[in-house]
Amino acid sequence: MTTQKVIPHYSELIEYNYAVAGHDGTMCDTDGELFIKPCTQSEIDFYQSLQTEEHLRMAEIVPIFCGSLSLNDSSDVSRIDDQLPLVAGQVTSEVKEQVLEFLGQQKEAAPPPPVDNVTWIPNASRKIPTNTAVCLENASQGFRRPNIMDVKLGRRLWADDAPLEKKRRFDKISAETTHHDLGFRIAGMRVYKGSDDATELDEEDYKIYDKDYGRNDVNKENVVEAFRSFIYNAAAGIDDDYARAVAEAFRQDLENVRDVLEAEETRMYSSSLLFIFEGDGESLKSAIDERSRSTANSLADKKPEDHLPGRTTSRIDSGIGLDDDGEFITVSDDGDDMDDEPRIWNLKLIDFAHAKWTPGQGPDENILLGVRSLIKIFEELSQ
Repeated sequence: MTTQKVIPHYSELIEYNYAVAGHDGTMCDTDGELFIKPCTQSEIDFYQSLQTEEHLRMAEIVPIFCGSLSLNDSSDVSRIDDQLPLVAGQVTSEVKEQVLEFLGQQKEAAPPPPVDNVTWIPNASRKIPTNTAVCLENASQGFRRPNIMDVKLGRRLWADDAPLEKKRRFDKISAETTHHDLGFRIAGMRVYKGSDDATELDEEDYKIYDKDYGRNDVNKENVVEAFRSFIYNAAAGIDDDYARAVAEAFRQDLENVRDVLEAEETRMYSSSLLFIFEGDGESLKSAIDERSRSTANSLADKKPEDHLPGRTTSRIDSGIGLDDDGEFITVSDDGDDMDDEPRIWNLKLIDFAHAKWTPGQGPDENILLGVRSLIKIFEELSQ
């Protein structure tokens, strides 16, 4: 996101209806470019720490951080532009007041935090007790019909400072789900035309899988089929060849996530991987073909020694493409020159309320267990 964007009026913020897991209260602007999420100060601190040169590779696998919003007794409208310099523009005082109102309403609606380190009452309102929000680039922006899946990572789900009752409940969830054996659980997903039964689809023709799906219906024996139902979808016009291409793209991105996390010393609890790809078959095919042509033309202008070894220059895609034999291939994105082209897929690491740097303690094997399991699953799906 290289251009400035005006902070929207509160009345122009809309509920982010593509959230498949997590807390309530997430919002986006009407253009779909900004994602505003109520969060704790610790999550904001983690995003800010990613802006340093030391963690550039980690920053590449998380949503783009645009800034944060906060509300306290001395907050006034003059602070909004200072807090979001990357997306600030010509903003009236009324608009700034409405942004503050959004944060204030979030804070008032949330329950109080626990009074000790033992008692814990599940948050029935699904709202976070906070007066802060993080502003991110919307990872699902640019897709016509985004299929979205949230996969919560780790076998252990609670942070060191969690109340005892919360630890006990989360340990029970882990023991009874794929968290225990595979180090992850499908927390929710939405699939365009994901059922032949129209009564199972919402008003936008999506089949919604809530948190109970990953807890009650998915197990170690059928987990591959659960992921298959996310990607392989003839009802939406996605044939098997294109589905395999998407699976291979996710597999390669997952290997990059693994490599980044193995090189960092962190501890993350209840973080997730967000999988997004174009769920409409015709749009998916068109996007792949368009980007294949674009990159082929770009590579044709390069010197022969600049071409990737073993790759054709006639049908190559910066994300997914076809070679001269009609086989799908994936290569790394070259950068900003692809920003205006149709989106094909996206994978981001999200949710850092319980994330911290732990120098000297080595990689986070708890979260890596899930990433490595996912690599094996997507390798199978890409065959």
